[in-house]
Amino acid sequence: MSLPHLFQVVRFLGFVVRPPIMDLVPWSRKGFFHVVWFFLLGLTCTLLVDVTHSDAHPDTRKVYIVYMGDKPKLDIPTTTTLPLHVDMLQNVVGSSNIAQEPLLLHSYKRSFNGFAAKLTEEEAQKMAGMAGVVSVFPNEKQKLHTTRSWNFIGFHENVKRSTVESDIIVGVIDTGVWPESASFSDAGFGPPPKKWKGTCQGSSNFTCNNKIIGARYYRISEPFVKGEIKSPRDSEGHGTHTASTAAGNLVSKASLFGLGLGTARGGVPAARIAVYKACWSTGCSFADTLAAFDDAIADGVDIISASLGPTSPDDYFRTPVTIGAFHALRKGILTSTAAGNDGPALKTITVFAPWCLSVAATTIDREFVTKVQLGNQKIYEGIVTNTFDLKGKFYPLIYAGDAPNRTAGYGGSISKTCKPGTLDHNLVKGKIVLCDGTTGYGAYFAGAVGVILQSRPVADVLDPLPMPASCLGLDSGNSIYYYITSTRNPTATIFKSTEDIDTLSPYVPSFSSRGPNPVSPNILKPDIAAPGASILASWPPIAPVSDYPGDDRVASYNVISGTSMACPHATGIAAYVKSFHPNWTPAAIQSALITTAKPLSPDLNPEAEFAYGAGQIDPVRAPYPGLVYDATELDYIEFLCTQGYSTKLLQSITGHKSCCSSKTNYGALSDNLNYPSFALSSSNPNSISGVFNRTATNVGSPRSTYKAKVIGATKGLEIKVNPSILSFSSLGQKLSFQVTVKGSIHHKSRVSTSLVWDDGTFQVRSPIVVYSIY
Repeated sequence: MSLPHLFQVVRFLGFVVRPPIMDLVPWSRKGFFHVVWFFLLGLTCTLLVDVTHSDAHPDTRKVYIVYMGDKPKLDIPTTTTLPLHVDMLQNVVGSSNIAQEPLLLHSYKRSFNGFAAKLTEEEAQKMAGMAGVVSVFPNEKQKLHTTRSWNFIGFHENVKRSTVESDIIVGVIDTGVWPESASFSDAGFGPPPKKWKGTCQGSSNFTCNNKIIGARYYRISEPFVKGEIKSPRDSEGHGTHTASTAAGNLVSKASLFGLGLGTARGGVPAARIAVYKACWSTGCSFADTLAAFDDAIADGVDIISASLGPTSPDDYFRTPVTIGAFHALRKGILTSTAAGNDGPALKTITVFAPWCLSVAATTIDREFVTKVQLGNQKIYEGIVTNTFDLKGKFYPLIYAGDAPNRTAGYGGSISKTCKPGTLDHNLVKGKIVLCDGTTGYGAYFAGAVGVILQSRPVADVLDPLPMPASCLGLDSGNSIYYYITSTRNPTATIFKSTEDIDTLSPYVPSFSSRGPNPVSPNILKPDIAAPGASILASWPPIAPVSDYPGDDRVASYNVISGTSMACPHATGIAAYVKSFHPNWTPAAIQSALITTAKPLSPDLNPEAEFAYGAGQIDPVRAPYPGLVYDATELDYIEFLCTQGYSTKLLQSITGHKSCCSSKTNYGALSDNLNYPSFALSSSNPNSISGVFNRTATNVGSPRSTYKAKVIGATKGLEIKVNPSILSFSSLGQKLSFQVTVKGSIHHKSRVSTSLVWDDGTFQVRSPIVVYSIY
């Protein structure tokens, strides 16, 4: 079987024989949370093919990333990196092997140094020991982690804008873009900014304009799958959605079949967009993601939006997003990232480097309510963004547990969850099916008319399914089950969704990944939260609304959820801040977003700061923080020294002659990176002790006096700020202070409070979190 055919088989099997655990994973898009499963299937099938060739099995090559840190110096032409990479490969694998097979797949040379190559595991180990190599890691897959959302966070259409906004370039690393969307029209736009150095990798079916000023696509390590478009054009939907959320034009009367009707717009509608298509139907490979960062940095973007991340936490310099973001930082570019969609368990965040803005998701005050009516006229309200209209027609109703596919060996205890292949087609076809859980794919594939889902707890939000659907709580579900069992001919209908007000919003939905930081526990992550639930934004008309085979609905705008949707909201606001302060560093912009965020309620979010960081992003206040906690590349290098990285390694990464000083406090509990939040972890909750050193830069009033206030101090902890008054006499002036934390948190696993610097005009708030680690 050829590899392209193999991938098509994998893509089909992914929907049919999906393991039960996939039903428990809340992702931003129903189609996208099959990515890992697709990858595992593909890997399994590939291994099976390899096993049939016994001579290849002992030395099977796969793609590895060889990361070498800083790009060659200016006096060394970048073209020389290619022979260097070939020489390194020859030294490891031998020239005869290179002659037999093209092992070098891609060289990274525009913004940093490295390459992607086919290596055996033994060759990869040899490569890791070569001079100048920082890390060698397998080319794995990463997960792809709005008419009302902007107004909900106070960012109205008539907000003050900077004339510089049209010179801001937002780089989006995702699945590409649909350039014909009204969200990307260049009407009224002038030529691209002079600083732009990128290109449009167009073709007969793709052209850029003065809004989308650049576009590239990458497919380094895998063949194309049938149906994938060999251009920056988006056939999945995710990239178009995120790009329009960050910087799309104002488009009136946008909706998903009438739902969410209003004006769709991005955070910086006058900004330009550069698209880097590194993600496909099977995910985002490490090699492609690094190539996208390599180009985006060199092309001259101002902000990078990356709604993707690894499947599990790893070393800072073995993860493409954090590697790329670090080199972006060195060029003055902030990278906005999605926290991930593996919540609500703690320590599930996968992008947590301090030089990345890590964004959690929150709900907005709009919710889509979907009513179910039974034949006895009783009505139940649930969720799921349902665009289908059964027009009040009633259909036979059946419980999934009563329709097992016994031919395939399933019983009712399995079929009740409506997993694909578990239901008897003859029993459910033409009926509405009551399922246990929050997915009804099996009912769809078995020919059901609609599905009623029941779960505990009730799901926060569910994106469109490929058939009429509603999700109810267990109490309502039990009532419907009783109706089915006590009625000779039970029937039901499902209505099209209607809009309602969620009075509890904003809160963090269960899918949003939580902290604490799994690698650097004294760096609080996520940083902030932004709208990420039921967000309406642009959509390719060729991408299924639900991303499932057979869903033939065509839409120009779609409603989906995830931290992938929260990330571009933060990207847009970061770009908005930069339009007012073009010379601010990435750290200063990040600080402004964090210290101006609105506090959220721990009553609605039990994980508190580990769920939402400093709180809900506040775009109106963000350009005017009063004070910022700034940091340079050298500050991050010193931080990496405290994390145990060697001088030799950091010299390779940065190109600096000296890095770690002899005064570095290795393994210190309280890292002294000038970060705008405070986290203190301790293995002994009865003996807490930590010291934070910070420096504030005045960006508010030239002459101002700030007084420190600790709000919500917890009993048992003594928190002192010294000095407690900062008096500034000019803009840009820097003053340092120290925060000391002592005491105990007794039997609590976590306590939190806030430090607020207040001069009467600006309030600069930083969360303080003290927690136990075991």
